[in-house]
Amino acid sequence: MESTNMIPVKSLNKGDFFKLKESAHRVYVRGEYDRSTRKYACFAFDDVCYERLFKGEKLVCVGFTF
Repeated sequence: MESTNMIPVKSLNKGDFFKLKESAHRVYVRGEYDRSTRKYACFAFDDVCYERLFKGEKLVCVGFTF
């Protein structure tokens, strides 16, 4: 079992990988900041058409291997 860190989305760099939970299967890539909605656009690693917007304070898991 690997240890993962929980950090807010706003502290990630563009292009960094993350998961929403440690046990999640879907891996996201942090994209651009959208000023109109004040959220970060993030898309699924395996499906670029699957995009979600996250607030900057949203805690996500980093430091995993896939």
